[in-house]
Amino acid sequence: MGEHEYPRQYPTWHPRRFPGLLVPRSVAGQVFLLQVVVAVVLVAAILLVLVVQSRQRATDEARDKSLAVAVAFRDAPGTAAAMRSAHPTRVLQPSSEKMRKDAHVGYVVAFDPNGIRWSHPDPNRIGGHVTGSFGPALTGKPFQETFDSALGRAVDTTVAVFDDKGRVVGLISVGIYVRSVNEMVGRQLPALLAVAGGALLLAAAGSAVVSRRLRRQTRGLGPAEMTRMYEHHDAVLHSVREGVLIIDDRGVLTLANDEARRLLGLPRDAEQREVAGLGLDPDTTQLLVSGRTASDEVHSTADRLLAVNLRTVEGGGGPTGSVVTLRDTTELRELAGRAEVARSRLQLLFDAGTHIGTSLDVVHTAEELAAVVVPRFADFATVELLDPVLHGEEPTGAATDMRRTAIAGIHDDHPLRPVGEMLHFPPGSPAALGAADGRAVLTAELPAADGWIAQDPAQARAVLDYGIHSLISAPLQARGAVLGSVGFWRKEKAPFEPEDLSVAEELAARAGVAIDNARRFTREHTMAVTLQRSLLPRVLPTPSALEVAHRYLPAQPGVGGDWYDVIPLPGARVALVVGDVVGHGLHAAATMGRLRTAVHNFSTLDLSPDELLARLDDLVSRLDTEGDSDVEVSGATCLYAIYDPVTGSCALARAGHPGPALVLPDGTVTYPEIPGSPPLGISEGLPVETTALVLPEGSRLVLFTDGLVERRGRDIDTGLELLRTTLDRSGPLGPEATCQVVLDALLSARPTDDVALLVARTRLLDPGHVADWDVPDDPTAVSGIRAEAARVVKGWGLEDVAYTMELIVSELVTNAIRYGSPPIRLRLLHDDDTLICEVADDSSTAPHVRRAATTDEGGRGLFIIARLAHRWGTRYTARGKVIWAEQSLVTGVPDSSVDGEALLDQWADEEW
Repeated sequence: MGEHEYPRQYPTWHPRRFPGLLVPRSVAGQVFLLQVVVAVVLVAAILLVLVVQSRQRATDEARDKSLAVAVAFRDAPGTAAAMRSAHPTRVLQPSSEKMRKDAHVGYVVAFDPNGIRWSHPDPNRIGGHVTGSFGPALTGKPFQETFDSALGRAVDTTVAVFDDKGRVVGLISVGIYVRSVNEMVGRQLPALLAVAGGALLLAAAGSAVVSRRLRRQTRGLGPAEMTRMYEHHDAVLHSVREGVLIIDDRGVLTLANDEARRLLGLPRDAEQREVAGLGLDPDTTQLLVSGRTASDEVHSTADRLLAVNLRTVEGGGGPTGSVVTLRDTTELRELAGRAEVARSRLQLLFDAGTHIGTSLDVVHTAEELAAVVVPRFADFATVELLDPVLHGEEPTGAATDMRRTAIAGIHDDHPLRPVGEMLHFPPGSPAALGAADGRAVLTAELPAADGWIAQDPAQARAVLDYGIHSLISAPLQARGAVLGSVGFWRKEKAPFEPEDLSVAEELAARAGVAIDNARRFTREHTMAVTLQRSLLPRVLPTPSALEVAHRYLPAQPGVGGDWYDVIPLPGARVALVVGDVVGHGLHAAATMGRLRTAVHNFSTLDLSPDELLARLDDLVSRLDTEGDSDVEVSGATCLYAIYDPVTGSCALARAGHPGPALVLPDGTVTYPEIPGSPPLGISEGLPVETTALVLPEGSRLVLFTDGLVERRGRDIDTGLELLRTTLDRSGPLGPEATCQVVLDALLSARPTDDVALLVARTRLLDPGHVADWDVPDDPTAVSGIRAEAARVVKGWGLEDVAYTMELIVSELVTNAIRYGSPPIRLRLLHDDDTLICEVADDSSTAPHVRRAATTDEGGRGLFIIARLAHRWGTRYTARGKVIWAEQSLVTGVPDSSVDGEALLDQWADEEW
């Protein structure tokens, strides 16, 4: 090169241009070798797939072609005739050879059904027996098989030839030799090798890139520089104020910096020794060798409190060890303890806010206060309340006498006064001081509290002997009034400190508000219950037509507007009523009373069920329109039924109310179809329909409000089915037993809605105590009717009232003939304690009592009846009216002792 030096040039692929590329220990060399192996494997796999695919495709093509040639030869004209000729070979040999050559197949052989060849590419084999199986082809379906022959893999297809009668006259076998795939693979091999070469070049280029990137990432550092960097890292590792340990997967300590040695007290030769043999705390040792992840896990060793962090180091084959850092947190122990106390107090106050006052019951709220502070704040807790507070009244007077309402503690054998006992707190005692000042009072050491001991020396001695040593007494107050006091006692915990007073006062303040809310609710609930009880019937009448039992259960949240009633009607009939006013509280109870009174008033008019509900609906609409309350009455429901023991008929109508259940004497339970109408006040003029039923004697009619069958989590259909099942299983029970069985089966311990239940078992009036006559429209018939009625009454053993009944019959029948319209009918009923006279006619004219003038010849009939009868009245029917009069048969009733003859003599002596 002369005197000048030129840099040596290398080709692109030369190893020196890519240092480390072909060195197996380098990353680049390993990547390159891996890529070479992958490329070789891919080429081999491709070759294998090509061979398999080529062979399969050639075989499939040979199958299709051999089948086509065989079918073509079979269907060729003259094939079947040649097989049936005397010398088939003469015709079939030339034609089969021609077909073989034209179709480029391996062979075309024709043979008879016995397997004797008629044609073959080798004439010497004609007349011989074919090899292989051809039996399946005799069925008419082509038979194919593949086999390996001396000339290679062959595919054979055999088909049968049939004559006109469907008989097999011969068979044709066509075979094709599958050509070798080596030639195909040979043609594709150069392309594959080219692809493999390109892949190897690409792998070499990639490895070169990886090598260059590695050198860039190490910033071109050589061994000296790397050693110097390690020394710097080692210096930093041993100078930090945090302990560092490196432990391998065998539990051997491989590295420990100076801070770790100091914190754990490790010996100088600790490295390369097992951690389990270093004498560390067992819990710390177990964590270090466990290999599990830990974050700021606190462990104590000697006089230190260490926060330990542990992370595992993953290698190519799994975990290769773990790195541990240690931090001394001894100085933070006291601060953390105070923070934990503050956190626990805040959590206690939060829990008190969510657990105290969950119900509107004074006693239960006091019990919640005692339960929430034990054992987190106190070992024992007692709550005392003033007696007026327990009854829902405003607290009055000095707060010196309180009744213990609740108590809770960590043990049950405590000597504290039991629940229900009245306690006296003299001046100077902690409870009295707290009630007077409105602040919590701390008695840190009970043995030195003279005021507390003087309150009850014997009780105090028992408490001290038990081990209770500290007390905080806090007043329970709301709106400036003291409601009671709460005592927090400690036995096993440390004595109370001044910092605990704020917690006690906050607990007492929250509890005081909750207790006051419960007290006010108790007062309102008591008032509502009192009002409701006063509006419901105290004692139901006991009519002879029905055997009745009833139940009423107010809702736990508050009283509602459910009601029931049994109203005697003229003619021994009875009305059954069940109603419901939407809502709870005083308004619902008051509305219920107004509706019940209205039903009573309307029933005195002897209206049919549909007409009575229509008038009640109109009343509710007027109440909503005229009332000044924000709460509407609309939504009230009612079921009204009238039972007649003479005929056993029952007329029912309902407005928005569930229909009754009917239990027949044979135990069958049904829900009669009663047309429904909207609730009262919102019908908007829609008619109410009456349903008439005929009830056999001994039937049970079950009337109820929706609170019985419907509640949260159970729809009304499910409740009705449960009621039906309960009644079906109850058997022939009386009304009282039926009520109890139904309530036990359908109601929970704390119903959320009012429940009214009325069960009536029907009776029929003795037919022998019923007499009726058709009255002719002739005044002369009155005397005969009167005599006949007297005879019947005396037959019933009622001679004492027979004459009075004669006068009543005479007057009523005479008025009907004179002022009514035929037909006229008279009916006498003898109930247990009543004799009833009814006169019906087709006139709707209403009679009324008036005082006749002295010059009037008549006009005194109804006046006489009003004096003689216990009560009388008029009811209208679909075709007229019925005037009735009842005589009481009960001894001592003034109306039963009226002497009819004396009354007439008195009137005869007077001047009218």
